Amino acid sequence: MQTRKLGSSGITLSAIGYGAMSFSDFYGPTSEEASHAILDTMRARGVTHLDTANVYGAGRSERWIGSYLAKNKGARDDFVIATKASITQDADGKRLLRNDAEHLESELEKSLEKLGVDHVDLFYIHRREAGRPVEEVAETLDRLRKSGKTRAVGFSEIAPATLRRAAAVTRIDAVQSEYSLQTRSPELGLVQACAELGTALVAFSPVGRGLLTDAPIPLERLKDIPFLKGNPRFWPDNYPANLKITDAFRALAAEKGEPAAAIANAWLLAQGGHVLPIPGTRSVQHFEECLRGAEITLTPEDLARIETVLPVGWAHGDRYSVDQWVGPERYC
Repeated sequence: MQTRKLGSSGITLSAIGYGAMSFSDFYGPTSEEASHAILDTMRARGVTHLDTANVYGAGRSERWIGSYLAKNKGARDDFVIATKASITQDADGKRLLRNDAEHLESELEKSLEKLGVDHVDLFYIHRREAGRPVEEVAETLDRLRKSGKTRAVGFSEIAPATLRRAAAVTRIDAVQSEYSLQTRSPELGLVQACAELGTALVAFSPVGRGLLTDAPIPLERLKDIPFLKGNPRFWPDNYPANLKITDAFRALAAEKGEPAAAIANAWLLAQGGHVLPIPGTRSVQHFEECLRGAEITLTPEDLARIETVLPVGWAHGDRYSVDQWVGPERYC
């Protein structure tokens, strides 16, 4: 596994990591045993970047990572662990975003307890609280980093302008954003700002929530996956068109003798040395297909062909529904 730097933090980690939202039932049921098998694969393949959050499975993702670390002495040293906080609920059960110091400090302590560690390597603001000055939030992150409870800090789903404001206060080591051949919006300023500021761009959903794989989720299964059922790109009037378009990408990958997921991750790695994909899956086999991307060097001709079959803006439907857009910052 090739390695890359986590921004200017001094931390080295695997070029491809793992997104442990899949340790919840977000895309379908899984188990602690299956999740531990993924962690075994990470260690066997030298994959160190492990990304989770306090809300994944209502804390289950962190607990299962914690139970794995407890059972495997010395395993903590094999991972660069990232977690996030800020998403919570109000008294009526509606989504609420909190970036105040009291909440962030409390949630980080809870995460450390669930994980069974004395610090994490990267702590993110999961979603920005729009009414709170980002400079204040950056100061809180700086204090948490200086406390030793996290080695690095970052934000998830923020705009380039917000990153610049935060970086004027303290070093921002990473920004996490959806980025793939399906979602190219980070190229409108975020990829560039991260490179300029020495910030890693951690790309979640690098295989387009399954669309950029050899086995996309069948239309009939979407009704059992609430998030995808409500996502415009997976609506019945958009999904068949998106499947048809991505058939050409699957054919291109097959021609090269590679899994489509491997090509999708290799494409991201080719977008800059600061780009770090974190695929998430419940299947060891699918994870191996993603990891193959780190072993592929795409030529300029390969990149041009990929651009031809999946040009910018090919996807039918917005990347989020109105409700799903609560939290991420739009900047285009």
